[in-house]
Amino acid sequence: MEQQWTNELAVAQVRVARPTDQLKEIEQFYCEGIGLKKIGSFSGHRGYDGIMIGLPNANYHLEFTEHVEGSPCPAPSKDNLLVLYIPNIEMIRNIAKRLLHMGYPEVEPENPYWRQKGITIEDPDGWRIVLMNTEGI
Repeated sequence: MEQQWTNELAVAQVRVARPTDQLKEIEQFYCEGIGLKKIGSFSGHRGYDGIMIGLPNANYHLEFTEHVEGSPCPAPSKDNLLVLYIPNIEMIRNIAKRLLHMGYPEVEPENPYWRQKGITIEDPDGWRIVLMNTEGI
């Protein structure tokens, strides 16, 4: 059963946005490596270029922006995570294999909980994504 937003908070869309200095590499990591779909992009908007990547569509998506003068974006900690709950272990193994071939090996998670059923991988900027082999909450 699909849940709806409440009348007090009728959200049309959710976007998680962050800067990068490696927009092309980020696009390759999330689209080619993880297998998400690029749903939009822009360039030259007040010095910014950017891409939007669906989770799995426009209702929930990631945005990455790059500024012409640079976009410093050090990852704040090794425990800031994007967690994708994927029940199919073969799918996780295939994603991890693709990313490894692209130069992104599995890394040790800060919190050992994520190692029980998950694989943690750093994106080109050092932000971590966990491919968790469960149905989620």
